[in-house]
Amino acid sequence: MAEIFNIIHKNKNSKARTGFLTLPHGTVQTPVFMPVGTNATVKAITNDDLEEIGFEIILANTYHLYLRPGPDLIKEAGGLHGFSKWNKNFLTDSGGFQVFSLSKLRKITNEGARFQSNIDGSYHMFTPENVVETQAKFNSDIQMQLDVCSGWGVDRKEAVEALRITSDWLLRAKKAWEEEQDKGYKGILFPIVQGNFFEDLRKQSAEFVASLDFPGIAIGGLSVGEPKEEYSKFLSYTVTCLPEDKPKYVMGIGTPDYILDAIANGIDMFDCVLPTRNARNGSYFTHDGMLSIKQERFIHDFGPIDKECNCKVCKNYSRSYLRHIFKSQEILSSMLASYHNLYFLNNLVKEAREAINNDRFEEYREVFLKRFKAGEIK
Repeated sequence: MAEIFNIIHKNKNSKARTGFLTLPHGTVQTPVFMPVGTNATVKAITNDDLEEIGFEIILANTYHLYLRPGPDLIKEAGGLHGFSKWNKNFLTDSGGFQVFSLSKLRKITNEGARFQSNIDGSYHMFTPENVVETQAKFNSDIQMQLDVCSGWGVDRKEAVEALRITSDWLLRAKKAWEEEQDKGYKGILFPIVQGNFFEDLRKQSAEFVASLDFPGIAIGGLSVGEPKEEYSKFLSYTVTCLPEDKPKYVMGIGTPDYILDAIANGIDMFDCVLPTRNARNGSYFTHDGMLSIKQERFIHDFGPIDKECNCKVCKNYSRSYLRHIFKSQEILSSMLASYHNLYFLNNLVKEAREAINNDRFEEYREVFLKRFKAGEIK
């Protein structure tokens, strides 16, 4: 299969590396944080703002877009790019996680996942084949296989069965993806490593995925409620079982400690809804930890959210004003907070790339996290 990933520099004292992905809608520098645009829109953020910040790839959610407005309409509009007018890259998940997390009524079989819509209660079936077909209609630049994500605390028997189904589904997804490529589809497919929190199952899954030689690999089944130390342990272990030259993607991480931990382990891609969700709740990232704008102590504070942040929110708006519009439930509050939080994480990863290229990533990580974890601004 065609190679899409070039490693630029490997940090001397960790697995951290910089590189770039060559995708149908442009080059993506790595490591990269990808904003989540569930419904083909990052909540409270315009495409112009995303480009201004510097993002080269965003996510969209197959489950939600399959239910509304539907893959046929999106295809008619020119795929996700034509429909949303975001002209850079889209990564789409398979929708599998939503099938398992949002629906109370679901049934997993060898054939696929039958689930009930969270919108109108109607029943639907996801199979490895129709999920690939749906994402091809979206014209996704990177699409994910349908998998079974088992949560923290399940027994070994359930983890073994989830891995068996995921592996079988991958072979079927691969065949469907190759058929879509024959029709002219340019996007690539990432398989997903599962195995829950059992080292032998993780190793089995990683080796199986690696043997199929996909352009990139996703690591699933982490950040699903486990303690932080278990996340770090199993992330680090899983990476040792995977080929070094493939881009690696961990789904669902979006705080500085998790992001920098992932980068240190050689992870190239990550995403999370957290920055924009926090923003809508009045919580801002700063170099000195999280800042809750709703607090009374900011009523007369006319300084910026973060004096060291160069985003347009910090340059132009005070804490006092941002508290006022949050308390008044103004839409602008979500827009400005989302812009700042996404800018902050993008800048964090940008600085991490620079540190890797200068072989000082571990120093950067230690200094950043020591200050960030020290707590709120006094």
